[in-house]
Formats: sequence, structure tokens, C-alpha cells
Amino acid sequence: MRIVIYSMLVLLIAIQYPLWLGKGGWLKVYEMERQVELQEAKNSLLALRNAKLSGDVKDLKDGTRAIEERARVEHGLIKEGEFFVQILPVDKASSPQTIKQ
Repeated sequence: MRIVIYSMLVLLIAIQYPLWLGKGGWLKVYEMERQVELQEAKNSLLALRNAKLSGDVKDLKDGTRAIEERARVEHGLIKEGEFFVQILPVDKASSPQTIKQ
């Protein structure tokens, strides 16, 4: 009777091995699902970046305002008769401190 019980136990373990650790086992499926979720997150970020770049390309092809804006921001260009004023943020470390008495 013990031989039958032990042989059934060995068969049960042998059947469970492919289910958990085999090529299509639960652990592999879980890992693949996790990788798919990570890749979908990356793809959504790249889709947003592509949409932004597509909008930039469209603006640069269609009008001159985008080109003018880039020239002003990136190269500091101004139109004739305009004045360029740059306001820098106040650095708290270098600002004068008032002394309270």
C-alpha cells in the first residue's frame, strides 16, 4: 500500500512541475505579463513624445511663429525696434538681509 501512495505522490509532483516551472508555467506567465506592462508604459511615454514632436514639425512647416519663437528663445534674437529685457530670479543666498533690532 505504501508503494502505491509514494508512486502517486511522485506522479503528482511530476505533473505539477511543468505547471509551475515549465516552459509555459505560471511563473513564466507572470514574468511575461510584468514585462508587457513595463513595455506598454514605455510605449505610452514614447507615443506622447512622438505626438509632441509631430506638433513641433507641423508648426515649423506651416507657420513662421514657431520659427520666430525658437529664434527668440534659443538664440536671443529680437526684432528691429524691440528691447530685450531679461529678469533673473533673486538668489536668496546673495540677497541683502535686513537686521531686526
